[in-house]
Amino acid sequence: MSRLPLATPDALPPYLKVIHDATPEENWLGRNFARAFAPHPDLVEAYQGFYYPWHTGAAGLLEPRLKELVRLRIATLNGCVLCKSVRMAPDVVKEEEAASGVDRAEEADFTPRERAAIYFAEKMAVDHHNIDDADVARMREHFSDAEFLELAMMAGQYIGFGRVLAMLQLEVAACPI
Repeated sequence: MSRLPLATPDALPPYLKVIHDATPEENWLGRNFARAFAPHPDLVEAYQGFYYPWHTGAAGLLEPRLKELVRLRIATLNGCVLCKSVRMAPDVVKEEEAASGVDRAEEADFTPRERAAIYFAEKMAVDHHNIDDADVARMREHFSDAEFLELAMMAGQYIGFGRVLAMLQLEVAACPI
């Protein structure tokens, strides 16, 4: 269960109350997110003010599809059920790609650029100290320097926020048997 107390829905600040009430009742993880961040709603609002424009394509150079593929791969690596279940770009990432394609990039029908981004994000998430000059050179075959920096920053924030959610233990672990 959550490592922080969960505010009751009626005690949520307005910004978080909107998030909570817009989340389907069966999505207890999404609702717990809103409840856990009740002590600091400004943090969530400011973070989302940064995150959404950069992720959805209103800001930045990278296409939303590429960022969504990277986000979903990192969600798997972080073990973040909430991040993995949310579809932030359903119009540009098919359900099969979102559900499991990103986790089998070599088998999926991704472009070389998309595949490179997914592999780079994976290495950032699990082995960042061993990203070497050859890894960066491979990325520069597909990305301008500005795009590479944006990809690295987006991957870093996906990794970090997913780990914050995992650390907060907003998900209930249960055995299906």
